[in-house]
Amino acid sequence: MNYELGEEQELLRKTVREFAETRVAPLAEELDRESRFPYDLVAEMGELGLMGIPVPEAYGGAGADTISYALAIEELARIDSSIAITVAAHTSLGTMPIALYGSEEQKQEWLPRLASGQGLAAFGLTEPEAGSDAGATKTRGELRDGSWIVNGSKMFITNAGTDISACVTIVALTGEHEVSNIIVPNGVPGYALSPPLRKLGWRASDTRELVFEDCAVPEGNLLGARGRGFQQFLEILDGGRISVAAMGVGLAQGAYDLAFAYAKERQQFGRPIARFQAVQFALADMATEIEAGRQLVYRAAWLKDEGKPYALAAAQAKLYTGLLSNRAVNAALQIHGGYGFMDAFPISRLYRDQKILEIGEGTNEIQRLVIAKQLGI
Repeated sequence: MNYELGEEQELLRKTVREFAETRVAPLAEELDRESRFPYDLVAEMGELGLMGIPVPEAYGGAGADTISYALAIEELARIDSSIAITVAAHTSLGTMPIALYGSEEQKQEWLPRLASGQGLAAFGLTEPEAGSDAGATKTRGELRDGSWIVNGSKMFITNAGTDISACVTIVALTGEHEVSNIIVPNGVPGYALSPPLRKLGWRASDTRELVFEDCAVPEGNLLGARGRGFQQFLEILDGGRISVAAMGVGLAQGAYDLAFAYAKERQQFGRPIARFQAVQFALADMATEIEAGRQLVYRAAWLKDEGKPYALAAAQAKLYTGLLSNRAVNAALQIHGGYGFMDAFPISRLYRDQKILEIGEGTNEIQRLVIAKQLGI
């Protein structure tokens, strides 16, 4: 067992941490307050190669492993979850379906633009009446005269409605008991987006409802084999859970960092509150659980990189880090006391951003179902 990161992985972590601390941190509160999408930061991340970390080099990506990708997401989430989810949703959900299942023509058309960050990609699975029950999908794609005619809607979709959004891959019924994935470019007739949805957290990320009314796209926009959509999105969700789990670790680490610094500065009863045993124990528990969660994430990423089964490890990492981040951010805000309840302190933003980590990419309850199934129960 080797617990050391490679030289390139350490360099990537250092680069992302420096970017997050120097470029993201000064803007995070303002972006959150204004619910403003961070176009300039996305462009900078594209230049740094962060928008296509696991995409093969042949298509403009970095060709890096899953551990490297998890490291980058963790470091971004340590400072701001809106930035982290913009990269994670674009990469794991938007870009990787094309990288994994796309034809050579589709890869050449989409991946260089997406990996560079010049365009954003989204993935449309959830619907107004089909959340955890993905099998209840109602969106339909009917093949007519060489085109897919799409009708239906998708809900809570990330990255679909920005000025640089390029495409969304949607899950649709293409026949009786047949599910397929179809690439829908932004701007095609019949594809409409709601205004940005107002959210408790992740306010600087783009989240919309998508509506398709007789939206026609070429037959060649089918992603992979017809009828393989269900298997494809299950595989995509397995990989996506690693990135969301990395967000959980990063957010928990960020909460710990804020609490640790505050505890050393805040004076009560004539001394820093860090000298009180109750605060010390809270910080000790946070640090221990964060390290446990980090190892779960890295193990899931390692299994994926080694080509070994990783669905169980990914679900465990996602479940645990969602719960961990909840405990960590709650303890960190408690250490801040009344000041933690004020938006002037970053911990309040982390507190709001945390809850979706127990819902998105499969709720805690769905993770437990996945784990139970993998255990043979």
